Amino acid sequence: MTVQAFYPIGIPGQPWGEAEQGEWLSRQVRHRSFDAEVRGKIEGLGSRFDVVQYGELNYGADSYPLLAIRSRDWNEALPTALVTGGVHGYETSGVHGALEFVDLHAAGYAGKVNLLVAPCISPWAYERIHRWNANAIDPNRSFRDDSPAHESAALMQLVAPVRDSVLVHIDLHETTDSDESEFRPALAARDGKPFEPGEIPDGFYLVDDSEDPQPGFQQAVIAAVEKVTHIAPADDKGEIIGSTVVAHGVIEYALRKLGLCAGITNARYKTTTEVYPDSPRATPEQCNAAQAAAVCAAIDYALAHPAG
Repeated sequence: MTVQAFYPIGIPGQPWGEAEQGEWLSRQVRHRSFDAEVRGKIEGLGSRFDVVQYGELNYGADSYPLLAIRSRDWNEALPTALVTGGVHGYETSGVHGALEFVDLHAAGYAGKVNLLVAPCISPWAYERIHRWNANAIDPNRSFRDDSPAHESAALMQLVAPVRDSVLVHIDLHETTDSDESEFRPALAARDGKPFEPGEIPDGFYLVDDSEDPQPGFQQAVIAAVEKVTHIAPADDKGEIIGSTVVAHGVIEYALRKLGLCAGITNARYKTTTEVYPDSPRATPEQCNAAQAAAVCAAIDYALAHPAG
């Protein structure tokens, strides 16, 4: 069913112009601190890992360093594992799960794989608990040449030198109730399209690459996460968020064609995690732990199966 949902900005059926985008931006409020909650933790890891600044965001009076964490013992002979989080700033466990992985587990991979971790790709959106950047652009549809999103372009530039050596890339996300209550209606309003209601799955799931699926890899990650939190079931159509469930807890997207973060390398193993933080069956601590468990399982599988 297609319905015209009310959204308080713009005229139904008409895409936003500069006035509507400005009105939207004026409504965005800082709810939390990137410096206190994220930057401090990243810099605190500097005693054990290399912390590099790969860019800077400047939105009006607000500026944010774009920070990544690298193995201190980087060895060009080893494959690379890329971990990304916070492409959507409101998806909290993507950020803090990446940091938990580095803090608790990364040292165990020294000498086995080079680690490159970008835990908070969208710090402006992190502070405002939002999906888009300050220009009302979704970074996770913008990982392409001539990207309109500074966040996406900067990450692609960071990754470019190691793009061909990345064996595994895991991109950490969440699916939240606010996707249906706020972000999808806002997207429809911005683009002048009708809002099509959907269902939010209760549980964790993964997004594989439809152009190069790796079912064994995906199931290894699901099995590890299932020890931490529950896996989302298919709905009565056999789908999760409108996509066919191809295996337990797994759907597929064309990652590169859609401009998604998980498609930015030539990695054999790629996946996007989707934690459900609004479930009564999951705590914030479980959500972070599920992300960290997913990263460990992804790297472990990739190292055990380097040739597929």
